[in-house]
Amino acid sequence: MSARSTVKKVIPAGLFTAVEPYGHLAEAFIFNLINGFPGRGLKVIGVTGTNGKTTTAFLIHKMLQESGYKTGLMTTVAWGSGNEIKQQVQHYTNVPVPTLMKRLKYLRAAKVDWVVMEITSQALAQNRAWGVPISVAVMTNLTHEHLDYHKTFERYREAKRKLFKRANKNWRGLRTGVVNAEDPSAKWFAADVKNPMLYGVKKGDIRASRVKLSPSGVSYEVTDKKLKINCHLPGSFNVYNSLAAVCVGLKLGLSNEQIEQGIAALEGVKGRMTRIDEGQNFDMIVDYAHTPDSFEKLFKDLKPVVKGKLIVMFGSAGRRDEAKRTVQGEIAGKYADEVVITEEDDRDMDGQAIMKEIAAGAEKAGKKVDKDLFLVHDRAEAINFAAKRAAKGDTVMLLGKGHEKTIERNGPRAAELRHLPQDDSNLDRVVTDDWDEIATAQTAAKSLRV
Repeated sequence: MSARSTVKKVIPAGLFTAVEPYGHLAEAFIFNLINGFPGRGLKVIGVTGTNGKTTTAFLIHKMLQESGYKTGLMTTVAWGSGNEIKQQVQHYTNVPVPTLMKRLKYLRAAKVDWVVMEITSQALAQNRAWGVPISVAVMTNLTHEHLDYHKTFERYREAKRKLFKRANKNWRGLRTGVVNAEDPSAKWFAADVKNPMLYGVKKGDIRASRVKLSPSGVSYEVTDKKLKINCHLPGSFNVYNSLAAVCVGLKLGLSNEQIEQGIAALEGVKGRMTRIDEGQNFDMIVDYAHTPDSFEKLFKDLKPVVKGKLIVMFGSAGRRDEAKRTVQGEIAGKYADEVVITEEDDRDMDGQAIMKEIAAGAEKAGKKVDKDLFLVHDRAEAINFAAKRAAKGDTVMLLGKGHEKTIERNGPRAAELRHLPQDDSNLDRVVTDDWDEIATAQTAAKSLRV
């Protein structure tokens, strides 16, 4: 059992929540000191938001690399410098402080010009990214997520705003914030920095016009800047993700040609709208979408272009925002022809109970169990089941895990301890298994090769 788990068991939960950020701040200071404050001298572009962080970070990284800058990257999917990008094995976006310090030292030794870094609301609230100098802050959007930790949407928003406030205090940086103008929270973020730039389709300083969507990507123009953007990532949400990258490029003084070529150079992000093609006669796509907002946007784009049935498989994580489960089920039930519900990191919670919560939402949308709604707890079995339900011309969507290489399941003592609080103090009863969503999907598709 970790020291953190021990402390959580001996002090009241409310008190622990109050003092936890100070504990992490002390940890961050100590490890910065031990490692010689490795963030000093680095120029960091911090990307936050509910959805789209990873894709936006990859777009910015690729754009800067193609423009001749040596650029570091730290995301949910991967990290590294230049073209030497390593897979992120850990099952979280922001690594623990000791690991973060080692990676910052690595990037500083590599003499990178810029670092593009995803930063979560929890990392900001807990001061785990203290010592990272933010030059440019980017906000993709803000929707219902992580309220299991933050409790209220307002506290979630305030945690995200810390990134912009830190950028504004960094006198050696650009004191710049890039904000989605169409997000209801835009005004708060824009007010937090000296140099805001807002983007969008309907409003913003930088607007996309003549937008074209296709199964292979998105294209649009930024008329005022005489930019023609071709992004090889499908989905209307990637209009916004790429617009955020455009804004960063403009703020950094890149030429139109550098911005256009840089964004066009990114062919894909692993686990984000990744197509599986093993010779099967139906489409299969793996994506990391796991929030109601990402579901709504994804299905709205996809449903009109699906030729046959849309079959959607997903789950919802244990010890995470419970309120979203029925909402996800209802959204999937509204758009999909068939819904397959499965596990997604049950952790120490009852996976069957989680599936029933999701199913209640799908039933509310009109789905019926064993007709067009199926509950298959084992994720590998669920992927195979969904694939076998597909006929020629259908589309199978596998959502929630994306790039991840592990899956967290109930440990042997979970049932007897399930009455304990849903927090990270009980990780000793969680079993972490190796997992590869894309490889599992490829195997399933291969078995159905025509």
